[in-house]
Amino acid sequence: MTRKTLEGKVIVLGVTGSIAATEVVRLSHELRRRGAVVQAVMSEAAARIVHPDAVTYATGRPALTAISGMVEHVLYCGEEGRADLLLVAPCTANTLAKVALGIDDTPVTTFATTAIGRGMPVLVAPAMHGSMYRHPAIAGHLKTLGEWGIGVVAPRIEEGRAKLATTEAIVLEAERALTGRPLGGKRVLVTSGPCAEPVDDVRVLTTRSTGRMGREMALEAYRLGAEVTVVHSASLPCVKNVPATSAGEMRESVHRIMKAEGADIYVSAAAISDFAPKRVKGKIRSGKPVSLALDPLPKLLDEVLERYRPETIAFKLGRDEAAAARALLKRGVRVVVVNAPEAMGAGETEVTLLSRDGERAARGTKEEVAAAIWDALR
Repeated sequence: MTRKTLEGKVIVLGVTGSIAATEVVRLSHELRRRGAVVQAVMSEAAARIVHPDAVTYATGRPALTAISGMVEHVLYCGEEGRADLLLVAPCTANTLAKVALGIDDTPVTTFATTAIGRGMPVLVAPAMHGSMYRHPAIAGHLKTLGEWGIGVVAPRIEEGRAKLATTEAIVLEAERALTGRPLGGKRVLVTSGPCAEPVDDVRVLTTRSTGRMGREMALEAYRLGAEVTVVHSASLPCVKNVPATSAGEMRESVHRIMKAEGADIYVSAAAISDFAPKRVKGKIRSGKPVSLALDPLPKLLDEVLERYRPETIAFKLGRDEAAAARALLKRGVRVVVVNAPEAMGAGETEVTLLSRDGERAARGTKEEVAAAIWDALR
């Protein structure tokens, strides 16, 4: 079941004349799944690309294609308007320029002028050809919008185009804009996922971890307003991704980031290897028993606690780890998450959260549990 992160929020979705307007149906569905009420407003150009009836079906509300005597822009984005967020997605180069210059000649730009004047949250998600996105005027307009406090959902630069950001990224930015940003100004560093230690040129020694918990911890921190860096072997939207496969690479990256940038909060969610085999050159021949010598690896969590002392969220895997978890609290860890081996790879989990305020259980999807963990830290 999808977590209702946008429950009770009203989002005006401005749709302009990019071919990416075809993604609006999917985007509307996802915003609604997250609990939002979505009211679409469309430019004439957008209505030539995606039919207003399709957008009406996707949002469950009649799409607005003109401003009437009901002064819909004031009704939603005026001083006492119903809307919590104006999201323009996709935002063409033409609309971007008009918004930055205060030009108001389409239903979407009328809503934008009203919303900006009110000072309510506004997000734009550009989509255009690469050459248009590189135009110096567009860069200047983006700078202007940033100075006004308007959020920009960065496009995906692919195949010579500045393509509309993924639905996941746009929804995440909408959530971030509406949370109140309790972690605003904080730098969060997350280690996530499994490590793979080479056995030979073909094989690796690893764990069953999928990195799902670390992923959700990072995304929730971003929702809450933090600047987030994740050291892992995957890639997440909106955050800074630092690639690392082995325990050594992860350790090196964490120390480099801590020394260069620092972190207010460290989340040790990775299943970092405790041992590494002595690597064999080439490929170990099959068909015969093999003995592997495993050397212990340094404990990255211990090093971070001793050298940098950030607020730390640590994870302990195992049913009988309560004593070890309490020992971490005494060493300065703020929250220790104790979970069972069955949690690895599972969609849902049940954990015990230990903190200075006591002990409590959290159960649900890993996104729901991640939210409970961040709540325990606060």
